[in-house]
Amino acid sequence: MRGFAITATLLLAGCASTPAEVATATAAPATPGEAAKPPVALQYLYGSPEAAVAVRATNARIADYGAWRVKQRPKDSVVLAPDATMDGPAFEPCGNRPFAAVFDADETLIWNLGPMRYFAEKGTGFDLKVWDRWEKTGAGKAAAMPGSVEMVNRLRAAGITVIANTNRSAANARGSEDTLRAAGLGEFKHGETLFLMGDDAGGSSKDGRRATIASKYCVIILGGDQLGDFSQQFNVKDLPAAQRMAHATSAGATALWDKGWFLFPNPVYGPWEKTGWGDAFPSDKQWEPK
Repeated sequence: MRGFAITATLLLAGCASTPAEVATATAAPATPGEAAKPPVALQYLYGSPEAAVAVRATNARIADYGAWRVKQRPKDSVVLAPDATMDGPAFEPCGNRPFAAVFDADETLIWNLGPMRYFAEKGTGFDLKVWDRWEKTGAGKAAAMPGSVEMVNRLRAAGITVIANTNRSAANARGSEDTLRAAGLGEFKHGETLFLMGDDAGGSSKDGRRATIASKYCVIILGGDQLGDFSQQFNVKDLPAAQRMAHATSAGATALWDKGWFLFPNPVYGPWEKTGWGDAFPSDKQWEPK
């Protein structure tokens, strides 16, 4: 939209990376016509039947997979072992640990409708102070994603502990517990079934928290809307877009998608925004009308 300069990263960068690493910016004011409708990416994710169907289908696949997987005793978790790569994947052993499914929270279990509308209507970039208030007081203003309540309930009924591993702040743990509960997703307890940025020295990387969870559980499901919800190697600083694509589509990763690793659609924000014309549009496909 012309005049609307909120980038996807700025809108919810506090969920996708360390807030201190995100450069905030002030968006140009929207014209009256532009202000009448939300940005296209927000319309798609939060308001389209296409997104609702895609998200609900993913949640149904997760519930079906969990119910099937617990009938076996898998040897390994789906959490990558330390120093494992997608070229040589290795996984944390399960032993006799109880089953768990680990999810990101924002745009995976819940949609943050409150701040997303606020930022869009105000025409502002991501504001850490506003996001901090959202984490503290947003209960009741976030919505469970389509099918997520049913999915979580089915997993719990199958004996699978549902855990959230999110880059919300550990300082605001109570607010995040309240937000998940108010969205109908049940109880999450910080340090037990809710892991947050600040719980360890890893910052926005979730690898350390995943390892902690895998030391206590046989993790059979990982769910998220960003590749960093599965391994930080996808989000290595200055990783070229082509290499990130190669990691995500490698044989090791392909063997996991929809078979323990489940990705939700999110066209609003993410590291993929760093891609350029050449990354998204191969030069040999360039075309001009003649």
